[in-house]
Parts: sequence; C-alpha cells; structure tokens
Amino acid sequence: MRLVEWLEKGIKVVLIGMMMLTLLAGTVELGVILYQQLMKPPFLLLDITEMLEVFGFFLMILIGLELLETIKVYIKEDKIHTEVVFLVAMIAIARKVIILDLEKYPAVVLYGIAAIIFALAAGYYLFRRALTNRPEGGLLSRSGKLD
Repeated sequence: MRLVEWLEKGIKVVLIGMMMLTLLAGTVELGVILYQQLMKPPFLLLDITEMLEVFGFFLMILIGLELLETIKVYIKEDKIHTEVVFLVAMIAIARKVIILDLEKYPAVVLYGIAAIIFALAAGYYLFRRALTNRPEGGLLSRSGKLD
C-alpha cells in the first residue's frame, strides 16, 4: 500500500511540474502573440478578432492557474476544493462564450452552452448556500462528502 501512495504522490508532483511548464510556455506564447499583434499596422491597435484571440489565450492561462491551485490543494489536504472547480468551469465556459463565433454554430449548440451556464450558476449558488450553514470550508473529501 505504501508503494501505491508513493506512486500517487509522485504522479501529483509530475502533474504540477507539467502544469507549471505548460503555463510558462503559454504565458510566453501569449506575450509573443500580443507583441506581434501590437507591432503590425495599425501600430499599437488591435481589431476585434485579435482582441478575442488575446482574451481567449489570457483566459486559458487563468484556467491553468486555477487548475494548478486545485492540484496543490489536493496534494496538501487530500481534498478537492469544490469552489475552485466551479470557478474553473465558469471561467472555461466564459472563455468559450467570449471567443464564440455565433454564425458558425446551430441554435442547439448555443442552447447547450446556455444550459451549461445555467447549471454552473445554479450549482455554484447551491454550493455557496450550503456553505452558509457550514462556514468552515468548501472542501470535499475523496468520498465526495463535505467535511
């Protein structure tokens, strides 16, 4: 059993390392993209397509940072920080909505995205409401129960 725990911890550390490397590479790429977009004519101006590309990339970096935080909390406390998971999902869907080209997708896809937004908002509301009765946290144990 100790071998399994040791391997599990090793995998978590490797995941953190890979996530940090990915975030570093993504941040550098974001800087390069922003520099390239600002340096081409018209100088220091972005059109709407370029802004959406930069914003989408920026939000991807934020999602990665939140995922990194989730992994760190999981390693330290062996618990999933539920509120962070909700926030990551909300940032991800917000990113999708921001960069979405409405003309490329049928109405059913847009209804699906709306349903996801509603479900996340309702879930987050219910989660926060449950915390008002349990002020000590928003952490789930491995069993999925509130501590």
